[in-house]
Amino acid sequence: MLGQIVKLDRGFPLVRLEDGSFVRCKHAVDLVKHGDSRGVIGDWVELLMEDGLDNDLDNAQILRILPRKQVLIRKDPADRTQPQILAANFDLIIVTQPLAELNVSRLERELVLAYETGAQVAVVLTKADLAESEGQIQQVRDSVADMVGDIPVLVVSADDRESVAQVSQLIGDRMAVLLGRSGVGKSSLINVLVGQDVQETTPVREGDGKGRHTTVSREMVFLPQGGCVIDMPGIRGVGLWDATDGINAAFADVVQLAQSCRFDDCRHEAEPGCAVREAVEDGSLSPRRLEAYKRLRDENQANLDAREVAQRTKERRGHPRTRGQGSRGKRVRPRK
Repeated sequence: MLGQIVKLDRGFPLVRLEDGSFVRCKHAVDLVKHGDSRGVIGDWVELLMEDGLDNDLDNAQILRILPRKQVLIRKDPADRTQPQILAANFDLIIVTQPLAELNVSRLERELVLAYETGAQVAVVLTKADLAESEGQIQQVRDSVADMVGDIPVLVVSADDRESVAQVSQLIGDRMAVLLGRSGVGKSSLINVLVGQDVQETTPVREGDGKGRHTTVSREMVFLPQGGCVIDMPGIRGVGLWDATDGINAAFADVVQLAQSCRFDDCRHEAEPGCAVREAVEDGSLSPRRLEAYKRLRDENQANLDAREVAQRTKERRGHPRTRGQGSRGKRVRPRK
């Protein structure tokens, strides 16, 4: 029997079966011992159901996780040499940022993660009602549009039904992931998309418009028009994991300029004939943009190097002949 994981919280995964019913599940022992990962939100899974039991009980086992089409993945905050998969099998990633408190550096990181999935990417600037003026709204929107290129950039406010309708049209009948830090208004946006309060929200403070994060589980919310969105707790850490393609997509302007550099391996530091640095000097590329690209590029390479070292260390530990041992496994006394 097949089903899709639609919720992950502190208990067992909640799986939606093909007939529309739901069942709580646990992972089979063999899957946990020998599998690469546990099921994540959006995963299609093969189940073993126990006959004669109510589906409301924890009576199903996840035997196999079907191959994933897309994955949203970051570096595991608890283990820097391991990946953490946050969601799977979606069609669209909506990167959310509060318009009045736009964090450009974080937006660039979130776009890298989003592009790396291979899914369609869009940006939604939330809480437009907290902007100082219409001029600020237009200025922020234009600056983000210039940065991201051809992908959609929408400006929304939870009390503006027309702006939320644009998000609904963007999602259509597809599965979308809402990506963003705590307090950007993801849950409020979902409530308006659904037409009722299905996600808990906390009112913002009158002084600064900030609120407290309320989403505590990753959950798939089904929308009236037939699509669905995956809401998840705000991602505090946006650690990159094998994000070369994502960086190239998020910084397509820098990559395009680099094609005109004199050297193919130009790092845009002090090399002669660097077209990227020339663009900075003539004002067509901002210095901050170039520095952000180099910082993320170097961080990603450092992560790849650390993983390679960790893998070599792991292989050496599992090898029967280790340093300080002879061919028969006996310890060799080092020379004085």
